[in-house]
Amino acid sequence: MKLQLALDLVDIQGAIDIVSEVQEYVDVVEIGTPIVINEGLHAVKALKEAFPKLDVLADLKVMDAGGYEVMKASEAGASIVTVLGASNDSTIRGAVEEAKKHGTQILIDMINVPNLAERAAQVDALGVDYICVHTGYDLQAEGQSPFEDLQTIKSVVKNAKTAVAGGIKLDTLPGVISAQPDLVIVGGGIASQDDKAGTAAEMRRLIQEGSASVQV
Repeated sequence: MKLQLALDLVDIQGAIDIVSEVQEYVDVVEIGTPIVINEGLHAVKALKEAFPKLDVLADLKVMDAGGYEVMKASEAGASIVTVLGASNDSTIRGAVEEAKKHGTQILIDMINVPNLAERAAQVDALGVDYICVHTGYDLQAEGQSPFEDLQTIKSVVKNAKTAVAGGIKLDTLPGVISAQPDLVIVGGGIASQDDKAGTAAEMRRLIQEGSASVQV
């Protein structure tokens, strides 16, 4: 089980500053869609150069031109690129095909997909690497969480790994770990804390303990 830090509401230097505090506790750094919009793929390149040992995820939320967008993100240093589960199968196939050329992974973001189980099974058959349950900011504000949806995804996915994102904090992390996703994505639960390193370290400890208990 890996820990991903999602960075959304900062610039490139702000992202570097935050990652500098927590780099030893996270596996993946996500350059969120707002940063990509504001800074472009330069942000991906800058983070990969600053932290070469970490995987960098480019949260492009690809909806069309999958092959081209994955190519450009991969060239910038992305290890993982997000594609929307609501996109066309041909877009996902193109993304997967291009990703394989670069050794890049594809994460399917299931945000706002209504027929979750059905679509997850379809996407799983297309050769993607991760399928992510994602409760967006707007739905989080209405009190929704991704935990029930994660169980739905895990019940149908046979090939891809699973990921979960959406409002995860230190106090809700144990419930997430119990569902055993492969990738836990945390944004403000780390980035907005006063003690970012301490919070990330505790999350890392809980995840390692949760993973070990399953292996035993």
